[in-house]
Amino acid sequence: MKKLNALFVALGMLTSAHALAQETLRYGLESQYPPFESRNAQGELEGFDIELGKAICEVGKFDCKWVESSFDALIPALQAKKFDAINSAMNITEARAKSIDFTKPIYRIPTMLIVKEGEKVLPTAESLKGKNIGVLQGSIQETYAKKHWEPQGVTVTSYQDQNQVYNDMVAGRLDGTLVMSAAGQSGFLDKPQGKGFAFVGKPVEDDTILGSGIGFGLRKGDAKLKGELDAAITKVQADGTITKLAAKFFPGIDVTAAK
Repeated sequence: MKKLNALFVALGMLTSAHALAQETLRYGLESQYPPFESRNAQGELEGFDIELGKAICEVGKFDCKWVESSFDALIPALQAKKFDAINSAMNITEARAKSIDFTKPIYRIPTMLIVKEGEKVLPTAESLKGKNIGVLQGSIQETYAKKHWEPQGVTVTSYQDQNQVYNDMVAGRLDGTLVMSAAGQSGFLDKPQGKGFAFVGKPVEDDTILGSGIGFGLRKGDAKLKGELDAAITKVQADGTITKLAAKFFPGIDVTAAK
């Protein structure tokens, strides 16, 4: 009987360990995109998406892990099961939805053009003809610029790191960058490096390319995880967590996503 009890205890421990392992959630992210995600002076991950991810894990009872990748490699890495969900300011678009699934929209950020202050340009192909605009490789901003601007004589240069775009703008190698407004504000304009630059014109629009908002990317058919994450997202939207994080990282920007 003692041996039998010991066996049941051992089996119970294995079952508990398996259950705990199933609760681990590995987020994939590109960590060079403040204020969404970046590393501080101590090498720790910080930013809106980091705190959002932690809040989702707390509500959903997940054990969070973080896996870094370049932005354009996030979808292939997700498909290769290197992590479970993309949490990296990725907009939900028709093109991406052909390769992966998404949670419900969590928040939304407008896309805007940054140029030198005083430049007489607007975020249109006609106005930018002959200019060189930097974009993040694999981003919806890259897709937008290559579709709407490049065929009309605008040079669109892609970078794996948005910070490299800012460096080349300061060095005079680029005339501007198309970027999510919150990233451009906190990651560039609010810093000494961004002095003398500013947003110009209104946000660009194309719902097909720019999407319905930002969500977590998931592998096709992962219905269980989608259900769990959607439920957790609904809770952090309802309890004010998203609003508080937005006020902290994107002051003055309405990040409300369509329900």
